[in-house]
Amino acid sequence: MVDPIINISCYKFVRFQDLQQRRDSIRDKAAELDLKGTVLLSHEGINLFVAGVRSAIDAFVAYLREDPGLSDLQPKESLNEYQPFNRMLVKVKKEIISFGIDGVVPEQKTSPKLPAKELKRWLDEGRPLHLLDTRNDYEVKIGTFQNAIRLDIDHFREFPDAVSRLPEAMKDEPIVMFCTGGIRCEKAGPYMELAGFRNVYQLDGGILRYFEEVGGDHWDGECFVFDQRVAVDPSLKETETTQCYICQAVVTAEEQQLPEYVPGKSCPACFRSETETLEQILARRAHQIAEATTPLPGSVPSLNRRPLNVPLRCAGMTLLDFLVAVHPQIERDEWNRRIRECVIVPAEPSRRRRRPGHRIEEALPLSEARIVREGERFDQLEEQSLEPAVSAAAIVLFEDDDLIVLNKPAPLPVHASGRFNRNTLRHILNLVYFPQRPHIVHRLDANTSGVMLLCKRKRVANLVSKQFEKRTVEKIYLARVHGHPVNETMECHLALGREPEAGGLRLPDADGDVASTEFQVLQRYADGTTLMRAFPKTGRTNQIRIHLWALGHPIVGDPGYLPDGQVGSGRTLSPNEPSMCLHAKSIRLLDGRGASVYFEAPDPVWI
Repeated sequence: MVDPIINISCYKFVRFQDLQQRRDSIRDKAAELDLKGTVLLSHEGINLFVAGVRSAIDAFVAYLREDPGLSDLQPKESLNEYQPFNRMLVKVKKEIISFGIDGVVPEQKTSPKLPAKELKRWLDEGRPLHLLDTRNDYEVKIGTFQNAIRLDIDHFREFPDAVSRLPEAMKDEPIVMFCTGGIRCEKAGPYMELAGFRNVYQLDGGILRYFEEVGGDHWDGECFVFDQRVAVDPSLKETETTQCYICQAVVTAEEQQLPEYVPGKSCPACFRSETETLEQILARRAHQIAEATTPLPGSVPSLNRRPLNVPLRCAGMTLLDFLVAVHPQIERDEWNRRIRECVIVPAEPSRRRRRPGHRIEEALPLSEARIVREGERFDQLEEQSLEPAVSAAAIVLFEDDDLIVLNKPAPLPVHASGRFNRNTLRHILNLVYFPQRPHIVHRLDANTSGVMLLCKRKRVANLVSKQFEKRTVEKIYLARVHGHPVNETMECHLALGREPEAGGLRLPDADGDVASTEFQVLQRYADGTTLMRAFPKTGRTNQIRIHLWALGHPIVGDPGYLPDGQVGSGRTLSPNEPSMCLHAKSIRLLDGRGASVYFEAPDPVWI
């Protein structure tokens, strides 16, 4: 008889040093005992999912408990008929559970823990309380507590923003948070208390301990687990739920009966008929884009976040001085009011940008005297705001299991910024490809049209991103410029400033980022303009626009880099204004299989 496999999971927030030595020691012990799974180590503690035979698991737990900081380690157990992990990984991470918020230290403070049996008693009695599911959408999909609040998040880093959307009345009402094993609640609870919630509990040991001690009372469905079992039922037995090999979506037993589910090939979330031609795919995407942009997403009133990024020149200023410096048209007293009334808030964690070695220390509420750091971001909240119109008719030119190639219209921002949050290419494509979220591996300016490439899989996105970083991607742009250049070819190697100037535009700077572009004249027009081909050898923001402007031939319609060496603003044009005549014509690179691929967009009307 084959010995059953014991699955254990546990975590402990404890201050660790010597992480590399600790990692090597744990890895050696796991190899000696023939264990498989994952152990995450950081300066804040340990988080592990490990499986093996009983004798090996007991020996491993005893070994870990030899460390004084782990002497009270209490793993949760479940049985399995096979080894649910392929290998043993011991990793050193910044956090044992990614959250991205400084100032939340579970080792020092967590919310009160509510035992599983006590929660069941409360629910049996019908005690008034809120059950708050802190997990991601794909986990919630297959099971949660009855009447639990779902936060609609894709990653735990989005939790703080989801909390900001909870009703104000909940701040004084009992809230019981829960997650798979309890580790996310260790950080979620203290954060909620910082945010003003005064009656927060966390389910001790999470859903798995509830199943172990109570069973499935008040629970609907299954529980997602992070190994090959995918999901377990309230008896802690593996269920038939699986994950799609292609898009990683959770596929329930019922969904596996649908014709769209083909193991190893597709699921209802990413299904594409093998008989569907490329023309049919493109037609379907055109219809989906039209539906997603009619009306424009940003034409419906909603709460918007306007990003406020801290440039290098403002590092070390107070929050108030920074706001006045970047937007001097707004009075100092008005900025002060917006800070006091929480119109200015910390950035959403999923969008926060950090520079290596920089810590972002957040205070709730924000203070006008708070010192800001380079690369930090704050958001300005705007209730029921409407976004400016854009040209949203993106056209998919090519699509397969790895890549999406499209012709981006202009004006259309790629990412959320300034006045634009939902009227962006990213938001529109997320709607069209849901539940997938295409990976954007390069970008075009809002006012620039043309070919853009996105990736469906993270692995392919990593491969393509490295090509952009190494400058092996061949890109060709078309530009219509003012004037007739003297020569048929030109080059520009002006370095560009790392930070925008007061008007929001980057300018040449000898101490800035190296940039290089080659140009070729294609046609000289009678109206005094010229059509040129541009070959960027580097990929700096606004590079082609700045180099042509510096050569005395600014792009027709550019609102920022004007004729006669003048500068305007970096604003996004209105669809009713004349186009900026810059177009990404073609791109050549290696696809996810290492084959050279070439894509080009149709010529714009201004040619």
